[in-house]
Amino acid sequence: MGLVKKEHEILHMRRAGKVVGDVLRKMRELVRPGVTTLELDETAERMIRNEGGVPAFKGYRVPGIPSPFPGTLCVSINEEIVHGIPTKERVVQEGDIVSIDVGVELEGYFGDAACTYGAGEVSPLRKKLMRVTLDSLHAALSVARSGKTLGDIGHAVETVVLSENFGLVRNYAGHGIGKKLHEFPQVPNYGKPHTGVTLKSGMTIAIEPMVMTGGEEVLAKDDRWTVVTADGSDAAHFEHSVLICEEGVEVLTPWEE
Repeated sequence: MGLVKKEHEILHMRRAGKVVGDVLRKMRELVRPGVTTLELDETAERMIRNEGGVPAFKGYRVPGIPSPFPGTLCVSINEEIVHGIPTKERVVQEGDIVSIDVGVELEGYFGDAACTYGAGEVSPLRKKLMRVTLDSLHAALSVARSGKTLGDIGHAVETVVLSENFGLVRNYAGHGIGKKLHEFPQVPNYGKPHTGVTLKSGMTIAIEPMVMTGGEEVLAKDDRWTVVTADGSDAAHFEHSVLICEEGVEVLTPWEE
């Protein structure tokens, strides 16, 4: 598949992205103290399958990790950055921040997005972390358009995050998306302006800042999937799949109000 999508491909991606957005808006309602991460996961899977879709993450395999990912959602709490595995034993607590990443395959095309939610009364620092991470995503969206570069996107994210003295996850990145969940190019959350791949109208990419209140070192937990901050600081994650246009972007995963 080429980097620039045809109109019929974009139509399929809009449909997949709408299901992703619907799931994330539902998660906003459901993330409360006392809910288990498995309950969130089961609700998301029902929603996706009711729309004729398939959970994109369930059964996903990565070289070096022997077991496929078991969940529909990645549910990562507090110091967990990405790829948290939903279980019936993991109960959301008052004051937690919960990052939920969801991918959907529908009609042979993919949508992918993520949000971080507060459960109950969240500390001022955690509220700030979520705000800064979301601001960095919006900054990236504001510069993304035909003729700009991936370095411009990464620089926009990095500028917002570092100005608040937060840590930026550099080991993981956004990506192209289309007939595959992860396509070329990789979309880092840091970079230099006017460098890297030049964006063209019709390209579809996922932009996903991951930000930490502490240092930038990360570790994998014993399950080999869950990625956490090395220093135990909190992390947040926001993501949209977007279509690059001449004058900006079209968000394909509309989860924001």
